Amino acid sequence: MISRRNIRVKVMQCLYALRTGNELPFPSKVFQNSKKPVTPAASESTAEKLLRRQFDYSISLFIYQVWFLTEVARYAETDARNRAAKHLPTAEDLSVPVKIAGNELLWRILESSFYKDGVEQYQPSMIEESQEWIKKTYNLLTQSTPYAVYNSAEGREKKSEKEILEFIYNDLMLANEDWVSFIEELYTNWDDDAEMLQLLMLHYLQKPGVFQLKEMIGQEKFVFACQLLDAAEKKKTVLDEWITPKLRNWDADRLAQLDMILLELGVAEFLFFETIPPKVTINEYIDLAKAYSTNQSGQFVNGILDNIRKELEAAGKMEKVAFKK
Repeated sequence: MISRRNIRVKVMQCLYALRTGNELPFPSKVFQNSKKPVTPAASESTAEKLLRRQFDYSISLFIYQVWFLTEVARYAETDARNRAAKHLPTAEDLSVPVKIAGNELLWRILESSFYKDGVEQYQPSMIEESQEWIKKTYNLLTQSTPYAVYNSAEGREKKSEKEILEFIYNDLMLANEDWVSFIEELYTNWDDDAEMLQLLMLHYLQKPGVFQLKEMIGQEKFVFACQLLDAAEKKKTVLDEWITPKLRNWDADRLAQLDMILLELGVAEFLFFETIPPKVTINEYIDLAKAYSTNQSGQFVNGILDNIRKELEAAGKMEKVAFKK
């Protein structure tokens, strides 16, 4: 379920951390409460353990978003109880709508093994600031027109049950700059993963029952990530032999470290990954260069990788043999 683009981002970040000696950001507020930290296989290298930890952050972020969404919907019952318990409740206090707390899609989520396993492992309820934001988001919901329409409709339609949860997620969470700032403080990987996880959430709301926590990454994609990381590490000398002559007036030692890593990953895909078309590789690393490096990096990476591609093809060396240790 993790996209190839996000795999490349995480491999890039791991390589940068390994090459520079810098620690990758650690979302301590989140993982200090994790009940079951990831236990890498003993055979995994330091780089692979670092990579697995990066993927684990993405899963945690997704679980938190799902949990937060369900808590906003369920807060209707809390609000109704609190207002009814007032010393002198008004008629309005005694008639708080709680229809959304029985939302059929909501309960399919709550009863799914994916949700139960994720909440047990990552303990999102332990993040202290969450309750304040759940209440704020619920209050925004009660003031909205879609919520009034939802409550006024008789019965429960599958479409409206899903639409009100999508409204909370898209309009009250993602579209709220203050909420996004709150999430960014909790999860240092928000900028990297937000777009992918937004799409994943929409798929999840379609069929929550088919999601499994252990399949969030999937063995095939994790193997691809490890192979790409391994290729860039163990074949660095070979990769640089193709890259350095193309730098012309550029000093490889003074080149932006991130640009060099992106070039090495691109050439690694050219040489060792038979199923990835060269144009796809080039486009992916142009986008990453634009997003993560300097203003000129996209054009620079494009020129270098395209020249190497042409030379490999002309020499008949674009064999696309899958990398093996």
